[in-house]
Amino acid sequence: MSKSGAMDLATRVGGSIKKEDVQSAVDRYEKYHVCFGGEEETRKANYSDMVNKYYDLATSFYEFGWGQSFHFAPRWKGESLGESIKRHEHFIALQLGLKPGMKVLDVGSGIGGPLREIARFSLTSVTGINNNEYQISRGEELNRLAGLSHSCNFVKADFLKMPFSDNEFDGIYAFDALCHAPDPVACYREICRVLKPGQCFAASEWFMTDHFDPNNQSHQKIKAEIELGNGLPDIKTTRECVDALKLAGFEVVWARDLAVGSPIPWYSPLDVNRFSLSGFRLTAFGRGITRAMVKALEFVRIAPAGSARVSSFLETAAEGLVEGGRKEIFTPIHFFLARKPLSRS
Repeated sequence: MSKSGAMDLATRVGGSIKKEDVQSAVDRYEKYHVCFGGEEETRKANYSDMVNKYYDLATSFYEFGWGQSFHFAPRWKGESLGESIKRHEHFIALQLGLKPGMKVLDVGSGIGGPLREIARFSLTSVTGINNNEYQISRGEELNRLAGLSHSCNFVKADFLKMPFSDNEFDGIYAFDALCHAPDPVACYREICRVLKPGQCFAASEWFMTDHFDPNNQSHQKIKAEIELGNGLPDIKTTRECVDALKLAGFEVVWARDLAVGSPIPWYSPLDVNRFSLSGFRLTAFGRGITRAMVKALEFVRIAPAGSARVSSFLETAAEGLVEGGRKEIFTPIHFFLARKPLSRS
């Protein structure tokens, strides 16, 4: 880790939260989750606050370790993590049939990595909807640096209550974002409302698979760790996803867990038993260095108090993700393509 990289990470921890309030924000965030005695209904009722706190606390760590696109991707042999992420974004654009001049919506856009890549790839205008003030300000800065402010923009809003007209967008997509919604049917119904009839909605999302056993304590522990480390109210199953899309009014064109048959496991960047020069910051050694540097910077008060705890629950999440992937009870790359009917009865 370079000194400048560590300093940049340290100064960004907490996002829009005041530095002196970061530790108390960590306290409040942790108490939402099962690992700290929290309950699912509390997380659902307070999902907006919980998710906002999570991304204020975690975004700088995400960008430092993962880059500007906060999602997983199926990966081929000989392909770097970054290459697989870009290819997956191009895949989504192609599945939607995007063409120059179309107006596209990115639901839960983060700091806009996919938004910028898809806008460049498809020559479309892409709007990102996001309810986190810090991520939007960071995304706008990155749009400006990339010279894409003319074709990429952000709107701050809850994706369950979008400030858009009916039938406004030519295509809609999401990466690893809709898992934050407490009510999938309501979320998909709102997406269907703002999508033009006959057009498509595509997503690559986080779900429990058919191998997940809700009565298995080990499975439940893994699910709870993933929810804690990723700001999730309740991870749904792939079957619940398809049912929710249909209830929301969509025609499901196709749906598949892209983790099945992927030559390189999606969780390999987080696996402590693997080493990668290209993904060094995500390896066990790289994460150890990050942990030590964050603790040191917190000790000398460059990083706010509570930063090391954020690093800790993100590592817990990584462990849960790897175990969920190994046991095949969880996938972050379940893909679906759904179409809004031309006429809805």
